[in-house]
Amino acid sequence: MKIIADLHIHSRFSRATSKDLTIENLEKYANIKGINLIGTGDFTHPKWIEDLKSNLKEDGTGILKTKNNFPFILQTEISSIYTEYGKGRKVHNVILAPSFEVVDQITEFLLKKGRVDYDGRPIFKLPCDELVESMMKISKDIEVIPAHVWTPYFGLFGSMSGFDSVEEAFKDQAKNIHALETGLSSDPLMNWRLSQLDRFSLVSSSDLHSFWPWRIGREATLFDLKNITYQDIINALRTKQGLEGTIEVDPGYGKYHFDGHRNCKVCLAPKNSIKIKNICPKCGKPLTIGVLHRVEQLADREEGFKPEGAKNFYSLIPISELISTQIKSPVASKKTWEIYNKLIKGFGNEFNILLDAKKEDMIKVVDEKIADIILKNREGKITIQPGFDGEYGKPLLSEKDLVETEIETPKFEQKGLSDF
Repeated sequence: MKIIADLHIHSRFSRATSKDLTIENLEKYANIKGINLIGTGDFTHPKWIEDLKSNLKEDGTGILKTKNNFPFILQTEISSIYTEYGKGRKVHNVILAPSFEVVDQITEFLLKKGRVDYDGRPIFKLPCDELVESMMKISKDIEVIPAHVWTPYFGLFGSMSGFDSVEEAFKDQAKNIHALETGLSSDPLMNWRLSQLDRFSLVSSSDLHSFWPWRIGREATLFDLKNITYQDIINALRTKQGLEGTIEVDPGYGKYHFDGHRNCKVCLAPKNSIKIKNICPKCGKPLTIGVLHRVEQLADREEGFKPEGAKNFYSLIPISELISTQIKSPVASKKTWEIYNKLIKGFGNEFNILLDAKKEDMIKVVDEKIADIILKNREGKITIQPGFDGEYGKPLLSEKDLVETEIETPKFEQKGLSDF
């Protein structure tokens, strides 16, 4: 069974999320996107867990089902903010759990450390190793996955408060870390440059704060399993057997790919940041060091290296973003939705379009230019103006689409996917 899973999301009870994030909307837009397994998000929040228990039923598989039989997996994200060896640390970790009973035990433990009612992604002064050790005492079936590991502020390897290795962060509990989430600003190609990461499964998820199709499933993890059960998912993450790969956005699309200062409109490739000693040329303050720069600092392999047994991945920009760029209309505009809905009506879901739809079939429902950009997306031939310091990257169809920054914009050239 082919499974496209989005294992890291949020509910309406997390900060800066849509108030319309409900089980019903998540199910609806997961189907539109083409996802067939999704995380619940935020299971420690008292109001959200009430919703989950009211709307999702357990059936002994560890996977929860809606009344329409759509599958969810119990999932939350914990923010660990603490000081260790005189340095402040900020690391986000995703937690997967096999049952409501285990979730209740996790929440009971966390309540001894602080509150869970103020945010769907609560903060605790819990070092990474202590968090994992505590989870393993509750249940060996709990899975802890470091989230968006390269993000500057809250990633395991983040430039602002991160570590240089999994072992440094998790100490003796590193043995219980089996998977790492690449995040929007990195992809497997970048992670393959670190030999220390070879043993880990690489996973991708949307980390969505709204259910719209340009958010839900924008990154996902691919499995090929006999059945969708919690144990099968966990076994695949721990052994790589049944883990097929990931769907990624181009890492330039992420908010922290390049270095820079958003307020100063300064966007720099690492090599150019280094030349100016990582200091903003406009305000004189340290730049926000992006993911690409951080990978360069820790890499022990040349760019393009692919480890033996590495899983394949697709690099895709959401269709709504492509349509919006092509027709010069906002991503949530009526014009964009009209074209998007025609495609969904014709092909069932977005991943069918992104991965498989043929041009001769697409031009029966949309303009040929839209069909062409979808094919270019599939072939890796769309240039991305890199994101930096909290700004998303931008797909570029022509030089007219460039958003000017004070220091640097990318050369306008096409680039291809890695050859699998």
